[in-house]
Amino acid sequence: MKAEYITPAVTLFQEDGKPDFESQGRLYEYLIAGGVTGILVLGSIGEFFAIEKDAKKELIRYAVEKVKGRVRILIGTNSMIPGETVELSRFALDLGADGVVVVPPYYFTLNQESIYQFYADLAKSVDGDVYLYNFPDRTGYEISPEVIKRLAEEFPNIVGCKDTISGMDHTREIIKLVKPVRPDFKVYSGFDDNFAHNILSGGDGCIGGLSNVVPGFFKEWINAFAENDLDAIKEKQQAVNKMMDVYGIGVPFVPYIKAVLAELGIVSSGKSTFPLPKAAKEEVDRAMSIIKGQWNQ
Repeated sequence: MKAEYITPAVTLFQEDGKPDFESQGRLYEYLIAGGVTGILVLGSIGEFFAIEKDAKKELIRYAVEKVKGRVRILIGTNSMIPGETVELSRFALDLGADGVVVVPPYYFTLNQESIYQFYADLAKSVDGDVYLYNFPDRTGYEISPEVIKRLAEEFPNIVGCKDTISGMDHTREIIKLVKPVRPDFKVYSGFDDNFAHNILSGGDGCIGGLSNVVPGFFKEWINAFAENDLDAIKEKQQAVNKMMDVYGIGVPFVPYIKAVLAELGIVSSGKSTFPLPKAAKEEVDRAMSIIKGQWNQ
């Protein structure tokens, strides 16, 4: 079975808040060497919501030039302002990104027709691949499977979705509705522990944050699917179920992922955007213990 694991990369900052391109480059090299299928820049874990547009463009340019041609490179071009989303999407695609990943505007709940209109306008406004991003815990509403099917049928450049939702009911429904009419449409889960269920249900894989820290673990999981090794698939599932405890160490979890990367010496600093918390030493130690308890290579 073919399976994909894309890392939604954290965004690294210097202590003065400016992008840390040296650490960012080291992280990209670590992920590529670890064997992930692709890298998503400026997703939720990449703190897109707290980065100015000009800084986003710098980060996008750097990522595409650094990564392009070695693994797939996707860019989150999210903004509360739809016109800015179009601008950033065009910018990323013109540079050579393999696609853009876009969550719909949040704060006010949108009805399904408004969601359709948002993505329809985006698809018509850009020349390149667009991935829908369903994250109801953050937007306050879901993109229905029916709207996803409608968009997939009408717009060839809407090529997939990231479904960040607990459980698999919603994702399974997307797979059931969309794959028969668009077999090429990629359906990714957004939580690491849904990876195996996604593949077994006919989806394409996962875009999950734990792969920032242990990309090699997820490469082994990809290999287990390729080899139809049920015992290895089960073993990885049970290990990742325990690793998911890292997400519960603090709210939000982003600083703790960064702190572990800094503890491992992969990046220089675990700094996040204000007002996200700074991870305490005991929290970092706990996260390290959870991860090393399941995969220490």
